[in-house]
This record gives sequence, structure tokens and C-alpha cells, in this order.
Amino acid sequence: MTDAVRCPCLSGNDFDSCCGPLLQGSPAPTAERLMRSRFTAFTLEDAEHLLRTWHPTTRPDSLDFDPGLSWRRLLIIDRVAGGPFDDEGVVEFEAFWRQGAERGSLHERSRFVREDRRWYYLDGAVR
Repeated sequence: MTDAVRCPCLSGNDFDSCCGPLLQGSPAPTAERLMRSRFTAFTLEDAEHLLRTWHPTTRPDSLDFDPGLSWRRLLIIDRVAGGPFDDEGVVEFEAFWRQGAERGSLHERSRFVREDRRWYYLDGAVR
């Protein structure tokens, strides 16, 4: 028996029952779950998932990852709507990073929309 790998989003669940299925293409049931899977995708440098879950009207053509940047921890600060029966949602978070000796965080209030039963990241306001 192998040990379960803890999900990088720090939900407390193991990767295979948390963000793993979403990174493989399963739809997120809520805006927060999509936010958590996107954080996990940044930790794993999974540009495919990030681009696939970015709304087409705001999606960049490509993504570049900063060399040596390590995303360490995700803190969900606030949620507004974004449930399984909503079409819009907001998730405010702080994501902590390390790059060499430097440490910092990104604090963002992100907007999500649900279309055709799939949640998409629309945009965010950095705080």
C-alpha cells in the first residue's frame, strides 16, 4: 500500500481525491475548488490546466513560469457565491511563495464564471 500524497492546495485531502481529477480535466463543482486546482497547477507548473480553466475572453496565449519560484501555501480569505448552482463567484486568497532567499505573497480577489456547467477563472484584482 502506498501513502497518499497531500494535495498542494492544502485542503487537507489527498491529491488523487482533491485537485488531481480537476487537473486531468474533470470540472470543478465550485469556484473555490477551481481556485484551489489552479493554485495546485501553479505549484506543478501545469500550464495546460491553467489555460484550459481561464475564460477565453481574458486568457493569455501562453504562460511562462518564473524560474526558481515555489508556491508554498494557499489561504482562502473570502468566498462570495460560486457554488454548484451559481453562475458567478468570487474567491479572495493569499498565496505564499519563495524564490531563493526571497519570500512573499500574492493577495488577489478573483472572479469566476460558470458556463456550460464549467467554472472558469475570469480575472482578479491584486490587493
